[in-house]
Amino acid sequence: MIIKPEPSLKDLSYLIESSGLKPSDLLNMYRRMLTIRYFEETIRKIYHEGKNPFNMASGIIRGEMHLSIGQEAVAVGTLYKVRDEDVVVSTHRPHHHAIAKGVDANKLAAEILGKVTGLCRGKGGHMHLFDKTKKFACSGIVGASFPQAAGAAFAFKYSGKDNVAIAFAGEGAANHGTFAETLNIASAWELPLILVIEDNKYADSTPKSLVMSTTFHYQRGLTYNVPSYLVDGMDVIDVYSTARKAIERARKGFGPTLIEPLTYRYVGHFEGDSEEYRTKEEVEMWSSLDPIRRLENRILRLNYADNEILAKLREEARKQVQDAMDFALRSPYPDPNEALTGVFA
Repeated sequence: MIIKPEPSLKDLSYLIESSGLKPSDLLNMYRRMLTIRYFEETIRKIYHEGKNPFNMASGIIRGEMHLSIGQEAVAVGTLYKVRDEDVVVSTHRPHHHAIAKGVDANKLAAEILGKVTGLCRGKGGHMHLFDKTKKFACSGIVGASFPQAAGAAFAFKYSGKDNVAIAFAGEGAANHGTFAETLNIASAWELPLILVIEDNKYADSTPKSLVMSTTFHYQRGLTYNVPSYLVDGMDVIDVYSTARKAIERARKGFGPTLIEPLTYRYVGHFEGDSEEYRTKEEVEMWSSLDPIRRLENRILRLNYADNEILAKLREEARKQVQDAMDFALRSPYPDPNEALTGVFA
């Protein structure tokens, strides 16, 4: 574990300055992380309505639900200054990446609730989100993000564009063959690809230590001649600093980078997970490193804002989320006659 103690004010100021961040950037990051947290907490509450006793097939939102509460710094830090034209391919746990990429929260909420006003007219659900305007996609297939993003990166290089493609995946997905295959060809062809492995210690309920021959995935990246970094995924500044350099390097034609943020998810692999594979003490320890509280404390220590300003940002984030949920709940369901429209086109 590389979670570091809090730096001194002098060191913290230097880290922020050297990352090219301004006080306004930290406030924007704070608000985006809050929006993600409130969005998922609200979706979680709606998801559990009508599920007592728990039944995945009942309630307003049916089926599985995968949340990323605790991992907000990874999404916001990585995607803070990407372009709309840059491609992002997410996973079956996609909400934080979608919001950080700028996907419309109203359409995102509507899609999760299966409404016709959703990103895919209610047909994709929470694991299959697509937004052509923001170049965002995800898939319920574990490990699929690697080759999909590599394809976009190849297209950018082939067409002479300086855009980048970013693939997110968990540490379990990085044990799939698509990870090694993508690393190899991305390195050989110097593709503008960033691989981000969200290392939260568990692949579903399996501790990664039981199924990995190396301690970290970044070590594997190095064997493919890909610059690879282990970062503090509970520190949005650390994530941003590394991602910024990786993206700049890719835009200049120097090829792929692998980033492995150490992070933690405060909820189970899926809603309804009994979480027997981890202890209450472990969750409490990681909760003390909450990325949103860490950033809030830093903003206050540096006098970038006071409690009144932070409270206003929290209220703005809450309102944005509530407006999105109200929009989704008001929206109609798709006409059953549309069931096959666009599916086989």
